[in-house]
Formats: sequence, C-alpha cells, structure tokens
Amino acid sequence: MAEEKKQDHVKPVKKMVRPVFVVDGSRTPFLKARGKPGAFSAANLAMGAGRPLMARQAFEAGDLDEVIMGCVMPGPDEANIARILALRLGCDKHVPAWTVQRNCASGMQALDCAAQSIAYGRANLVLAGGVESMSHAPVLLAEKMVAWLAAWGKARSIGAKVKALGQLRAAHLKPVIGLIRGLTDPVVGLNMGQTAEILADRFDISREAMDSFAVRSHHRLAEAQEAGHMSEIETLYDTRGHFYNADDGLRADSAVEKLATLKPVFDRPFGKVTAANSAQITDGAAMLLLASEAAVTKWNLPVLGRIVDSEWAGLDPSQMGLGPVHAMTPILKRHKMALDDVDYWEINEAFATQVLACLAAWNEPQYCREELHIRGVMGELDQSRLNVDGGGVSIGHPVGASGARIVLHLLHVLERNNAKRGMASLCIGGGQGGAMLVERV
Repeated sequence: MAEEKKQDHVKPVKKMVRPVFVVDGSRTPFLKARGKPGAFSAANLAMGAGRPLMARQAFEAGDLDEVIMGCVMPGPDEANIARILALRLGCDKHVPAWTVQRNCASGMQALDCAAQSIAYGRANLVLAGGVESMSHAPVLLAEKMVAWLAAWGKARSIGAKVKALGQLRAAHLKPVIGLIRGLTDPVVGLNMGQTAEILADRFDISREAMDSFAVRSHHRLAEAQEAGHMSEIETLYDTRGHFYNADDGLRADSAVEKLATLKPVFDRPFGKVTAANSAQITDGAAMLLLASEAAVTKWNLPVLGRIVDSEWAGLDPSQMGLGPVHAMTPILKRHKMALDDVDYWEINEAFATQVLACLAAWNEPQYCREELHIRGVMGELDQSRLNVDGGGVSIGHPVGASGARIVLHLLHVLERNNAKRGMASLCIGGGQGGAMLVERV
C-alpha cells in the first residue's frame, strides 16, 4: 500500500500567479574551443547576444526590473557577470543583476528565477539567460605553489629569498586545469564522460547507436543552417576584423564509418564514448526577454510563447545523464500529458548515449516503477520531434548557456511549425535534471 501511494504521488500543478511570456531572444554563434583561448571572453559573448536584442526593443534597458545570468566558469574579472552585462547594456544603476550556477542548467535556472519574479509580481520585465567561454576556463596554481608564493612573499632578506628559491620544485608548477576539474564530480570521483559510459552499459547502448545519433545531430544542424532556421543567432565581430555568424563545430560530412575509427576517450580501451559522440567544448551566450502581461500590453510587445511549468530533480550523480527523465516526468504527470501531447522536444545532447539512455529509461518498466515511481511506462518518444535542428553534439554545449539556448530555439521551432507545446530539458553534473514546459500563445 505504501508503495502504491508513492507511485501515485504527483506534485500539484504549480499555477503561475501571473502568466509569464517570452517576448524575444537571441544568442551568439556557438564557437568550438580549439585548444587555446577563443576570441571572446564570457562578458563579451553576453554583450554580443544582449546588445542587438535590447536595441530592437520598444523600451529602454533601464526599464528592465532585473538581469539574471547563468555562468559556471567566469573569468577573474567577471565576478557577478550579470551585473557587468546590465551596466554595459546601459541599464540604470538601480537595476539589480545577479548570477546563478547550476552547472549545465545554469541558463535554464536563470529563466526559472526570472519567471518566478514575474509570476509573483516582483518584476514585469527581466532579461535572463546564460553564457560560458569554456576556452577561457581558469588554469589554476596547485596548492603547493600557492603555499610557496606565500613563503616567497614573506621572505624579506636576501638569505630568506635564497632559501625560498631552494624550496621551489618543478612539481609546484604543474597547473590545475579548471575545465577538467569542473567536469568531474568530486563526490563520486567520476568525470561526466565516465557517467555516460555507465549509462551505455546499463541500457546496452551500442557504439553504432551513439555514432548514428551523433551523425544525425550534425546532419540536422547542416539542414537547419541551409534552411535559415537559426534566425536567433546574432553575428559576432572580433577586434581583428573577423566575423562569426554560425555554429562552427558543424561537421556536415559526418558519417558513421568515420566516427567508428575514433578511440574511446573516457574508458580506454573498451569504452564507447568518443569525442565525436559527445558534446563539444564551446563558447557562447543565449538570452531571453521575459515579460508580464502588463509589460506586453504597455509596450505592445510580440509574444514568442509562455513559460508554463518547470521542474528540478535529483538523482545518483553517477547516473546524472538520466536527469531529464526525472525532471520531465513530473511535469507530464502534473498536466496529465502523454509523450505525444508534446509537439517538440529539446533534450540537451551532453552525450549521444545520455539522450538515448533517457529514451530507453522511459520505455523500461522496471526503471519507471523503481526510479520514476509510476505505473507502466511513459512510452517511446518520436525522435523526429526531438532536437530537430541538432543539439549539443553538433552545436556545442557552453555549459552556462545551453539551458537558455534550448528554450529559445524550442520556441522558434514551435513558431515555424505552427505547433503549440514544447519541452526543454538537460542533465546536470552532480546528479540533477531540469525541465521547462513552454507553449505558444
């Protein structure tokens, strides 16, 4: 009886006190990191998306009530990057701004915070999104080197300095790569690729299936670019006269045969996850303008859609890639919807196998019963309506920005297909999942 009650338990619908509308949005191209710092810092990427977005509005930057940004690895000169963005965009000094960090879903968390502010009457207009310049991720000094520098700073006499120099060792100079450490879970001691390997084993996902998924992601992005379906992208210009107007990690000629020649990265030599069937390390920014009904009326704003619901879930960090099913399932149950009731889906492609594992979990009775606490199975998701223009494997995954990107692009997909309802979701390092239900108005 207790188990039945647990299975039947569904959180009540979180009705918005006031409706929350998305009126506009933009993003930068997602630029693949290529082993050295890219052309743009995180703050400059944020401006690259924010400046043209604000320039086309009927209101001024000072009319915003808040600016909220997600960012995981800001540079040393980018503390509270949302405030930097707000001031550089021309917001009045009285406009508050704050930065959130929920690993891969930081951009979606910013949207959720903005939606709550509007829903509960604390704000009418909020600029929210996320940014990450992963190629500029900090490279840190080891603790032994920091301790040596402290000793060196205290040395005053020549003798003391000579003694300190004598204690310096080559090992002290070994850097701590912030990006590698940041993509490793300190609790379970696994990097994100290793958790993907765990899911591949658990759901018996083959290397060929992963590579086929990755190839499809690239082909879909190529088709979307050719058809002009990435209209939310704003062109970036660097200080050397170069411009960037498209996601540059695309491999339009990708083929399963080519990918099959690559060696596994995270579980050598027997693993299945490779660089090609994983999300690319990328720089980019995405942001959206959220508004109350009063703000839409006051400034006669267009409406892309409405944020209906959101959910955050936790699970075993070693299974973190399954986070989307743990976040999306409660939303579906609250609104009494089946998978076919959602027109289009965006599930961030952290790894090809991670998305495939989510689809498999929804169709496995034991997982649905024991982990999702539902009777039966959710069923099989129609992949022709999933990530229709590619995803993280082809577009890239700047961790602070992806949550905002998938919501923004999903709304554009709904608009061009005259569809009503969409679901966006991400897995989150540390064992979490986030999801957001949106619909066209």
